[in-house]
Amino acid sequence: MNLFDTVLRCVATLVVFLTLPLVIGQTEHKVMAHMQGRLGPMYAGGFHGWAQLIADGVKFAQKEDIVPAGADRRIFQLAPAVSLLPYLLVLLAIPVGPGGFVGQAVDAGLFFVLAVMGVGVIGKLMAGWASANKFSLLGGLRTAAQLMSYELPMVLAAASVAMAAGTLSLPGIMDAWEWYWIPWQLIGGFVFFTAGLAELQRPPFDMPVADSEIIFGAYTEYTGLRFALFLLSEYAGILVVSALTAVLFLGGWHGPLPDQLGWLWTLLKTFALAFVVIWLRVTYPRLREDQLMRFAWTALIPLALVQLALTGIIKVAIS
Repeated sequence: MNLFDTVLRCVATLVVFLTLPLVIGQTEHKVMAHMQGRLGPMYAGGFHGWAQLIADGVKFAQKEDIVPAGADRRIFQLAPAVSLLPYLLVLLAIPVGPGGFVGQAVDAGLFFVLAVMGVGVIGKLMAGWASANKFSLLGGLRTAAQLMSYELPMVLAAASVAMAAGTLSLPGIMDAWEWYWIPWQLIGGFVFFTAGLAELQRPPFDMPVADSEIIFGAYTEYTGLRFALFLLSEYAGILVVSALTAVLFLGGWHGPLPDQLGWLWTLLKTFALAFVVIWLRVTYPRLREDQLMRFAWTALIPLALVQLALTGIIKVAIS
């Protein structure tokens, strides 16, 4: 890989990182408007509210940038970047198509993406601690508790796929993938996707930002573009979790004419899962904090262990 190829891959990943999360955000506006009869997002710009995303960007840019007097100023300002940038690194390692169609192939790619995704939560903890606000601090503590509860089932579900493929490399998992993995790894896919939603604090797992209890959690004191960066990190997280679920459990670029249309199959599967994320937001009410923790420890972790045991048994039987 020469210098030009490296720069081209980095630029392409950056373009995807800056555009697709915005597309998911715009899609959420439209889907929620249709599902819940919300009229506002359908008016901006005229036809079907096409300018809603631009209007939101202008609104955030015009907001005053405020740092609370009692806040830890440097950490307060750094937190949005810490929350956002890990998802850019994860996108570099996700294979989009066959033949090396990936930003950077990593031998232990599965381990790498799971480790880096955990760093993004630190940004939310930094925001809650540095804001000098009890509601922000409580939101940060809920974020930490949620991370510890849902990281384990997510890792166990991913380990099942790695065991089936015999490798931690994401391109290697794609090369080993077969169509019968969909029913074989179905439980693991459910656990992985659900735990990913919880780590992103998406409804119904959004107790750390429960507006009826703690205003807006760790983001309460943020305004303007810094608040917009937190929202962008949420949509980037949706993109990453959906793409990883598509790659690990739905075959990624596998489909008709994979050599020519592999990248298209990956995108279609990713956006189908992103649509499910939005659909769940408008369908289910928020879980209570005790229900949220109980669901992780009494439902997802046992299911992940069952999937891991099933994968081991079938793997031994096949070999």
